[in-house]
Amino acid sequence: MPEHRHHFPNIYAKCLSIGIDITKQYIPVAPSAHYMCGGIKVDLDGQSSIKRLYAVGECSCTGLHGGNRLASNSLIEAVVYADAAARHSLEVIDQYDFNDRVPEWNDEGTMTNEEKVLIAQDVKEVNQIMSTYVGIVRSDLRLHRAWERLDLLYEETEHLFKRVKPTKDICELRNMINVGYLITRQALERKESRGLHYTIDYAKHALDKK
Repeated sequence: MPEHRHHFPNIYAKCLSIGIDITKQYIPVAPSAHYMCGGIKVDLDGQSSIKRLYAVGECSCTGLHGGNRLASNSLIEAVVYADAAARHSLEVIDQYDFNDRVPEWNDEGTMTNEEKVLIAQDVKEVNQIMSTYVGIVRSDLRLHRAWERLDLLYEETEHLFKRVKPTKDICELRNMINVGYLITRQALERKESRGLHYTIDYAKHALDKK
């Protein structure tokens, strides 16, 4: 279809470079980020319940467009709240003290991290767990399976973290596992379908707050 090449030249060229002709084939898409969508409640300044932490964009829950906001609405919302959060942070930043007496990291007794292959594999596994079991369509069985897998990864990663010198990769892995824990825990506690998160175990309790 010529209109594809005309309207989306960059996407067309990129996809073609990796062997996908969008005029003939579908683009494989994994909506991995959607398990974070609309999860962090914020006030009118974009502030979360954690002091000094702002949440803006797809991860935030503003209530501005109800439970089922559309993409165009969320873009406008993100711009408005980004502006509000920036203004508020500039107003209050001079009131904050910063700890500049943090001691140097003591990694005495640890080993050089030679287990990069383990970390890389665990990152892939966390991504797969979250996309497969904690995606848009959920069930208690899938969420419990995700919880068990994340628990195992947590224990393995903490054991490795205590033995090796910390690197950006292993710190990011620990953060990914912790965030996955929190998302899965909250999903297990929610007994209704809300917004784009649909649970097949509580389909009759769907909420559509507009």
